[in-house]
Amino acid sequence: MATFGSNSMLVIYNTESRQKEEFKPIHEGHIRMYVCGMTVYDYCHIGHARVLVSFDVITRYLRSVGYHVDYVRNITDIDDKIIKRAQENGESIEALTGRFIAAMDEDAAALGVAKPDMEPKATEHVPGIVSMVERLVDNHLAYPAPNGDVYFEVAKFPSYGRLARRNLDELQSGARVEVEEAKRSPLDFVLWKAAKPGEPFWPSPWGNGRPGWHIECSAMSTCCLGNHFDIHGGGGDLQFPHHENEIAQSEGATGEKYVNTWMHVGFVQVNEEKMSKSLGNFFTIRDVLKLFPPEVLRYFIVSSHYRSPLNFSDDALNQARSSLERFYHTIKGLPVIPANGGEEYAERFRQAMDDDFNTPEALAVLFELARDINRAEKSGGAEIAAGLAGRLRELGAVLGLLQDDAQKFLQGESEHGLLPEDIETLIQARNTAKAERDYAEADRIRAYLLETGIVLEDSRQGTTWRRN
Repeated sequence: MATFGSNSMLVIYNTESRQKEEFKPIHEGHIRMYVCGMTVYDYCHIGHARVLVSFDVITRYLRSVGYHVDYVRNITDIDDKIIKRAQENGESIEALTGRFIAAMDEDAAALGVAKPDMEPKATEHVPGIVSMVERLVDNHLAYPAPNGDVYFEVAKFPSYGRLARRNLDELQSGARVEVEEAKRSPLDFVLWKAAKPGEPFWPSPWGNGRPGWHIECSAMSTCCLGNHFDIHGGGGDLQFPHHENEIAQSEGATGEKYVNTWMHVGFVQVNEEKMSKSLGNFFTIRDVLKLFPPEVLRYFIVSSHYRSPLNFSDDALNQARSSLERFYHTIKGLPVIPANGGEEYAERFRQAMDDDFNTPEALAVLFELARDINRAEKSGGAEIAAGLAGRLRELGAVLGLLQDDAQKFLQGESEHGLLPEDIETLIQARNTAKAERDYAEADRIRAYLLETGIVLEDSRQGTTWRRN
């Protein structure tokens, strides 16, 4: 989509300030954005899907209106969970993480999520991590403990807690020190972990060991985007302590402001309950895609504002499927041509997206555009309808939607239903029966197909079908 001629101003909700702010990149026309990615020891779940899709939409939109975006999403390929899972499976860490990185890429591609510009892995940045920890020790913000670990000393960073809006007294009251830990305060967090038998390790000034989780993102983000960049995003569960610790580490090491705008995606619930394995309501992306087309899951995610809680249920996904079908019914049969007309819809779409990426409002604009396409087609304005359909596809592309062939989407795929060639054979048999005036047989075929979930649609051009 070409840059709109618009006076609309982009505003983004900044978690740190707790308000929407006019967004102005550090360098005009150029946005640097880092998003916390996956810890690769298992398949991605629907919470991960929401983060992947939300920031894919944000990146698509920013580029569509002319920004150059450097989008970085990291991979955590070394941490406690990964080590434990590899040991349980009796496989190497490289084999485990390689398998789940490939699975993550497959899931993301199925959802139409483009690869980020840079995808750093923690294990590839250990020298930079060691260097950052050294600077923190030199700046008297971190200390080596007798057990070989290195800790960040929270009390030495006066603004700690500013992202989560918590003061040190509140944090102290809710913290405790584990018996085996050698830190000075319950709030101090580990930057470098001393090697344990059977675990991977790297050399450091404090002995062999491996990075703590929080320091990985500080090192990778500043390496890829510089000490001070525009946007840092991730799931809402990362706000504290992960992102709070990132601020302390990064600013403590560089002496510069770390991030201008913090963005956090809302939680996913399942039937109004928090998703968790213990509750038995935990769904991977792969689980869902066995039952619903990928674009339905993407539409479901986009239909809620990225900051709002998202309630996952079969009913919600069926509603998303129905909404998508309405769009595809609108553009079905219309020639695929560039956008022509509908500029007012493009302008309103941009206004919605400029308001903190308000995708529900943007979709509402698209539904109004679809209504006008239907009206134009019914009144005989096929050329006008085709041009507006081009606009609908163009705007839909910003959300990663409506890029499939309409007939293909509506016919869909069914693991257990009739194959397309079987359906076409039955349609031919029905056409023959109608030509021979055997209307009872024609009705029987239609009724049989309907029972198997196939809806026939007769028109002057012939009979088409879709799965119900």
